[in-house]
Amino acid sequence: MSAPEPTPAAGVPRGLDAAAHAALRAQFPLLQTCLYLNNNSTGAVPRDAERVLTGYWETLRSWRDDVWQGWHEGLDRYADTLAAFIGAPPGSVITDANLSALLTRVASCFDYRPPRDRVVITDLEFPTVPFVFNALRRRGARVDVVGTGGPRFDEDALERRVDERTLLVCVPHASFSSGATIDLPRLVARAHEVGALVVVDAFQSVGIMPLDVTALGVDVVLGGTHKWLCGIATGFLYVRPDLVATLEPTATGWQAGDRALTFRPSTGWAAGAQRFAGGTPFPLTSLVSQVGLDLLTGVGIAAIREHSLTLTARILQRAEAAGITVVSPTEPARRGGVVCLDVADGEAVKRRLAAREVICSWRGYLRVGPHVYNTLDEVDAFMDALEEELGR
Repeated sequence: MSAPEPTPAAGVPRGLDAAAHAALRAQFPLLQTCLYLNNNSTGAVPRDAERVLTGYWETLRSWRDDVWQGWHEGLDRYADTLAAFIGAPPGSVITDANLSALLTRVASCFDYRPPRDRVVITDLEFPTVPFVFNALRRRGARVDVVGTGGPRFDEDALERRVDERTLLVCVPHASFSSGATIDLPRLVARAHEVGALVVVDAFQSVGIMPLDVTALGVDVVLGGTHKWLCGIATGFLYVRPDLVATLEPTATGWQAGDRALTFRPSTGWAAGAQRFAGGTPFPLTSLVSQVGLDLLTGVGIAAIREHSLTLTARILQRAEAAGITVVSPTEPARRGGVVCLDVADGEAVKRRLAAREVICSWRGYLRVGPHVYNTLDEVDAFMDALEEELGR
């Protein structure tokens, strides 16, 4: 096990004092109802979301069509706030109901004809990715799954499989099942060397780990807001701006057209990432999700990441002392925001912990995901409860 990282005083994120951290915690009512370390599955939602929900109801109660102008402005604001959060320019991010819909639109842009017809993925993907690309086998896509033989990515094998036959490389930034992260600069360099595009599933990283898409030069990034971004039911898509004009999705909708809001037939594609829009949007989820994103932006991703590493280091230390097997990488640079623990009857353990209002998740392993509003005391309380359940 690697050496523990330095711990800020009282476990407070750098840049926040104890009072500021307490004020941040107070924004999340869920934390007062249970011991919540399940942010890798569903993050806590700030209390000011209630104000947005109430305002939305008032709009529905006294409906006028002109409300759509404000809603579109809210959709654009959220997309551009997300863009800034990941180092992207305005207009390069679009939101929709979920990642699956957005990935399908991206995947529909390609013909999958030889000699460049291969899609390289790994066996650490969330089920969305193989399901979408396997459905495209009927259009000629050849799906090449790189095995890992364990919880980490086999980056040497992945690099070897990316060659001149590769059209797309689709990988997670951090694995949902193990917490392992991938070396994106290395992969992007290899893919671009042979003319392939890189699609990154960042659902398990954006909001807990830094990601600068412009500096990285990555082609496509997808994610969602209901985990580390403290939002609800919203997927997002970034496409590298100089790539956008070369992509024309066949899975599309009227809002992707250049004249959509005139309600006349469009003659071409909308500018920027808007060409990946679908039909009439549902604005509520972006309006609610804006509240959490604004709070995280105020803290800053560097402080969030440092705090996350401090909390996950405590989990690793406690697990080692208790003889609990850690599945996730232990090196700070190689682990995301979640620590996965291999315990006997893990799903039953998760249920027993939940009965005690101690909340984590189970996906083959026990997954423990603290966020910036959690504390070292909460991590210790969680590990105390887990050791009691395991009889340690």
